Parts: sequence; C-alpha cells; structure tokens
Amino acid sequence: MDLQALVESTVQGLGYELVDFEISQRGKMLRVFLDKPGGITIDDCAQVSNHLSRLLAVELDYDYDRLEVSSPGLDRPLKKESDFVRFAGQKVQLKLRIPLEGRKNFIGMLQGIEAGDVQLDVDGVKTAIPLSNVEKARLVPQF
Repeated sequence: MDLQALVESTVQGLGYELVDFEISQRGKMLRVFLDKPGGITIDDCAQVSNHLSRLLAVELDYDYDRLEVSSPGLDRPLKKESDFVRFAGQKVQLKLRIPLEGRKNFIGMLQGIEAGDVQLDVDGVKTAIPLSNVEKARLVPQF
C-alpha cells in the first residue's frame, strides 16, 4: 500500500476526509489537509497529527522531518468528482490543462458534474468543461 493510501484510510478511520496530501520533493515533509462536516478545529489537527506520527514511526518506520496537518481553508481545492457534486451552487475557480475557447482560467458558479463534464455558470453562460482537463479547482471564498 502506498503512503497516500495508508494516510487516507487512517484519516477516514478517524472520521475525517482527506482533501489533499503532499510530499515534498525530498520526501521529508508531509502535508495533510483534512475536512469534516462542520469544519476542522485545532484539536482535530492535533489528534490526527499525533495518530499519524505514531503510524509513520512505529508501523512504517518512515523517515520524515516535518508533518503538517491542517484544514484545506476557505479556498478548498476540489480534487474528486464527488467534490464537484458536493459543492454545487458555490463559486469556483478552475485552471485548465488545455485552453477551452482560448481560455485556461474560469471563475463561475459550480452547477455540478454531468457525464464527466464540470458544469459551470460563467456570468450567465453555461459552460461544460471535461473534468479530465481540469488542472486545478478551488472554491472562491464569499465574504
């Protein structure tokens, strides 16, 4: 089992969703971004950090210098197809791999996902963007 899969199954077992997982280029720093209904608290981060520290040291003997556990923030990344369903109705920013109609960046209201296409309302214009063409997607915080 790879490290990300192990971290994800561990985090899910504790009742959290793994939003994102990053390993630095040298593999010495690990970043874990969590979520749960109602949001993440400092206590949640501490609990998961302690649990993962023991897991990495005892069960895996994984050598790392730093482990960061945090909330994904208000501009949460959307990674999985289920994220695009869950956050329908919210404003998102998409960066594409290949330009669509001459553009690589889109901001609009997420309408969900249909047949593998992200459905986006950009200033009243419905736009379908293949999920496979989305390089990055983030929520746009509303204040």
